[in-house]
Formats: sequence, C-alpha cells, structure tokens
Amino acid sequence: MNQKQTEKLLFSVAGVLIMFVIIVAANVILGVAKARVDMTQEKLFTLSAGTKTIIDQLAKKDQSAQIRFYFNNDRDVHPVLKNYAQRVEDLLGEFAVYSKGRIEVKKLNPQPDSDEQDAAKLDGVEGQQINIGEEVFLGLAVSIDPDKVTLPFLDPQRETLLEYDIARALSQVMNPKKGVVGVMTPLPMFGQAMNPMMMRMGQQGGQEPWVFVQELQKDFDVKQVPMDSEAIDSEIKVLVVVHPKDITDKAQYAVDQFVMRGGKLIAFLDAMSLVDKPANPQNQFMANMPGGPSSLDKLLKAWGITFENTKVIADMVYATQLSRGNKGAEKVPTFLTVNETGIEKNDVLTSQLKKVMIPFGGAFSGTPAAGLKQTVLLRTTQQSQFVDGFQAQFSSQDIISKFAPSGKEQTLALRLEGKFKTAFPDGKPGADDKKDEKSDDKKDAKPEEKKSGDTLKEGKTDGVVILVGDSDLLYDQFTVQVQNFFGQKMVTAFNDNLPFAQNMVEQLAGDANLIRVRSRAISARPFTVVQEMEAKAQEKHRKTLQDLEAGLQETQKKINELQQHKKDSGQRLVLSPEQQLEIAKFRKQEAQAKGDVKKARKELRKDVESLQSFLRGMNIAGMPLLVAAAGITLFVVRKNRSGAK
Repeated sequence: MNQKQTEKLLFSVAGVLIMFVIIVAANVILGVAKARVDMTQEKLFTLSAGTKTIIDQLAKKDQSAQIRFYFNNDRDVHPVLKNYAQRVEDLLGEFAVYSKGRIEVKKLNPQPDSDEQDAAKLDGVEGQQINIGEEVFLGLAVSIDPDKVTLPFLDPQRETLLEYDIARALSQVMNPKKGVVGVMTPLPMFGQAMNPMMMRMGQQGGQEPWVFVQELQKDFDVKQVPMDSEAIDSEIKVLVVVHPKDITDKAQYAVDQFVMRGGKLIAFLDAMSLVDKPANPQNQFMANMPGGPSSLDKLLKAWGITFENTKVIADMVYATQLSRGNKGAEKVPTFLTVNETGIEKNDVLTSQLKKVMIPFGGAFSGTPAAGLKQTVLLRTTQQSQFVDGFQAQFSSQDIISKFAPSGKEQTLALRLEGKFKTAFPDGKPGADDKKDEKSDDKKDAKPEEKKSGDTLKEGKTDGVVILVGDSDLLYDQFTVQVQNFFGQKMVTAFNDNLPFAQNMVEQLAGDANLIRVRSRAISARPFTVVQEMEAKAQEKHRKTLQDLEAGLQETQKKINELQQHKKDSGQRLVLSPEQQLEIAKFRKQEAQAKGDVKKARKELRKDVESLQSFLRGMNIAGMPLLVAAAGITLFVVRKNRSGAK
C-alpha cells in the first residue's frame, strides 16, 4: 500500500469517526434540550392557549391530576378506532408533557374479566358492543382526589372537540362546585301549577318546566330571576334572558351591570314569539295570535348591534315543510331549519350541530363597538330577506310569490367577546324621576340609586355575550318529542336546538379559558381532488334527477285527477288507455334515465379509483424514485469530475 492510499484510508476512517462523534453529540444535546416541534399543518400536537392556562392552574393550586385512559387494543378492533385511540394517546401525552409532572397519564387495557376492566367500570367507562360478545373500551377518567370526571366513550365523530372535552373534564375536576345559572323570562319556562278551581274539579296536571330548564337543573344550580329585577344576584355566573318583552330600563341596567362585573349573558330575543300568547284567552282571535317582539335595545345599541324585531327573516333554502291540516304540507320560508352550511363549524360551541330549527326569528346587523370581537354562530343563506311580522302569520304562498332575495347572509346568532362599556353612563335610570312622589319616598330612597358613581362604566374583565334571534327554539314543541312509555317519560330530540342552548350555558358556566380552546382539525387527510370530482359529477346529474322527479310528480297528479273524476262519476277505477300509455312512456324514460345515471356513476367510480391508484402509487414510489434520481445525478457529476481530473 503506497503512501497516497494510506493517507486516503486514514482520512476515510477519520471522517467516519468525526461523523460518529457529531451524531452522538447531536443526540446528547437534543436529548437534554428536549426540543419539540409540531410539523403538522393543522398543529395537531400543539395545545390551545386556553388548555395551557387550565393546566397551569394545577401548579397554582398545588394539585396533581391522573388521567386513566382505557382502550383494549385487540386484533379485532377496527383500524379506525385503533388510529383514533393512538391520536387520543398522543394528545394526552401533550397534556402530560406541558404539565411538567402535574398530570399522570395511565394507559389501561381492559381485557375481559381483568382487573383493568373492573377499574374501567368503576370509573364509569362502559364498553361499546361492536359484535356479539365483543366490547370496545375507549374512554377516560380524570381525577383529583376525591373528585372524578369521566368521559365514558370517546366518539371519533367528536374528534374536533377532543382537546376541548379533555380540558373541560380537567377544569371540572379542579372546580367541582356547581355553577349558578339565572333565568330571566316572562314565559312559563319553570312550569305552572294548576289553578285551585281546576284542582277542586278533580283534574290533574299543571305545566311542567320546559325540558331546557329541566336539563339545566341536572348540571347547575338554576335560579329564577324576576323580569323587574333591579340587580342580579352576585352568585349568578351565567344569566339566560329569554324573550325579554317590555323589559324596563331598570332591568336592562341590572343586566348591563351584571355584564360589567364579569357575568356571562345569553339572550334569546325574538321578532315574533309563538309561545308568548296574548293575555286575553277569551278572545278566540287574539288567542291564536302570536305574541309581540322582544329586545334589549339599550344594551344592543351600546354594543354596536341592531336587532330587527319588527320583521322576521325568511330563507328559501332553509324553508321548512310544515303540515297545514287539510291543505297538506306547505313550504314555510319564515320557519327555518338551518343546516350545517349555516352553522359555524370552526367553533367549539357549534361544531357538532347538524340542524337548528328557528321559527319566525329575527336577525342581527351592525358593527361591534370598539374592543369587542364578534363571532357569527348561525347565519342564513343569500337567498333570504326580511318579511313583515304581520304578513308572516298568514299564508306563506304570498311570501314565496313575492320573494326577492337580499343576496346577503343574515346573522341569526352571534357571540361578542371583549371589554364591554356600559349602556348607562349617567347611572341607574329613574333615580331622578321621582319629583312627583311624596317626600317620604324621597327620604327613603337609597342614596346609591341617585349617584352615577356606583355605576361600572366598563367591564372589569373581558366579558362574553351570546345573542340569538329567536326564543321559540327553546320551547319543547320545537325541540323535543315527549312520550309516555309505561309510565316513564321519554324525551327524544328531533333537532339540535337543545344541544345548542346547553352548549352555550355549559361553556360560559365553566372555566372562562374553555372559550379559548380551539376546535381541532381532523387528522385524516382526505382526497380533496377526488371529492371535487365527485361533487362535480353529482352536480352534473342533479338536474336530470330533479327533472325526473318533477315529471313523476306531475304524472301522478294527473292520474289522481283522472281517478277522482271517475270516482265522482261512479265509474270503476280502471286506468284508461291514455293513462296506461302515459305511465308506460314515463317508465321508459325513467328506466333510460336510471341507466344513464348508472353508467355515469360507473364512469365516475372508474375515474375515482384510477386517481386514487395513481396518488397511492406516487406516495409509495415517489420518495424512492426521488432518492434514486438524486443518487444517479450525484454519480454522473462525480464521474464527470473524475474524468476531468
């Protein structure tokens, strides 16, 4: 071996040793530094600011929490659940890391007849039946002795709320005392006792509290607040105002000061209340008329918001089919069923809602006052317009025939956050309006009522107000179906009105930091190009299908008319040759259309599968091909350099 070859060998060995030392040193340094970088586009492994603040409270309170995560990772468990369980475990790991030892995450595998399964059931985590004799446990319990909060099943459908659910459970176990919720309303939401005359006649019943109130009473200490209140009890954390019809300025002042001192407000206003009936039930005409509108005009003005309470909102897209007795079903554009396109899906409060029913509601407009941030929770489509409240009570056909869409989305529900300023800078209203009263009353008047100095001019902390343009959506008739099943009352929700209202109270009554917990992105990365192809294909054939259905309905209508004519004339119900020919003709068209649709779907499926195969192949082979290309390029470059030398 000559000297040149020896030097080359030594340099190679030295280079390898140097690289080895660099790699070891880098690992040691990074191991000590514990640097963590979230490289996912959706920041799946980054906790929200609200979650971090909640976790920080553990250190402030000198508390430690344990999270017991139950999942039986068997071979037979569906891959979707396995993948989701891994994402749950990863997120719990982020909680533990950020807590710096304050949160212990314990993973348990509840196999049949095991101690872990017994522990799961003691914690309230129940197995979900997937096949005969097979159960899947996927839940967790958060505990700080002696309190515990359980999430019995972590539904993959709630993946966007996963961080919120865990943070809420942690907050609840740190603050186990029930929150106090006040309800201010002129409506009989708390039920009505039977009058003595009816009781003497031997009749039973009375009116129970609305289901909304009953549900609140399960989780909170609910107090009824009179409509003429001049102050809101300091222990009330959340105030729910429902249809504040004819509310006095003094009561609005009480609500205003409640918000100023940090109270959370939820207000259900209305353009035309169906539940609020006139006071004279003897007048049959008046008894069937809806009640008047309601608002918080003084407060809304101070917040920069306007509520159109003399007109109801109509929307042709969200119009609801209602039964009109002998008239059959009728499309009512002022009776809205808002679907997911009108629901804010990126907010924790509304992300899981599918359908919200709003009968004869109003809409909000305006620009929030300085210091306030607005989030629209529910909105109409651009195919909407305002309709006079009196006109909306009668036939909807007139509304439909004269409908002129505004081309703008209207706000049905919104949330305001930030520093609120008082609507009563001059102090409590009515303090100087007693000049005509007796001198004794003047002497007895409380001095603080005459001073504006006791009025809070600005919120002590950031406040939260949620405004909804309808109050009827809370009424049982528009929310749930109540049945008596062998003496047991069965309540079934037929829309998301109740969850919508419950979510508001739950979020505002809980830790204020929960509002800052974001709705997480779903980790699944769908084929967006494929989805666009499917959407285009569906749009392409939608018109054909609609024409087909319209033709079918028209034909059936003609057949029914002919049959009714024969019935009236006493003839036998036998189809005429013309009817038979028309039916045969339509069925032929129907068969042809179905064949065309089937063929189009087959072609679509073929295109989709081809695209998926191509993308899958690129994902699998793309990186190796890229590395191979880089290697070949490097080889060619080096060879050319060697040749040049």
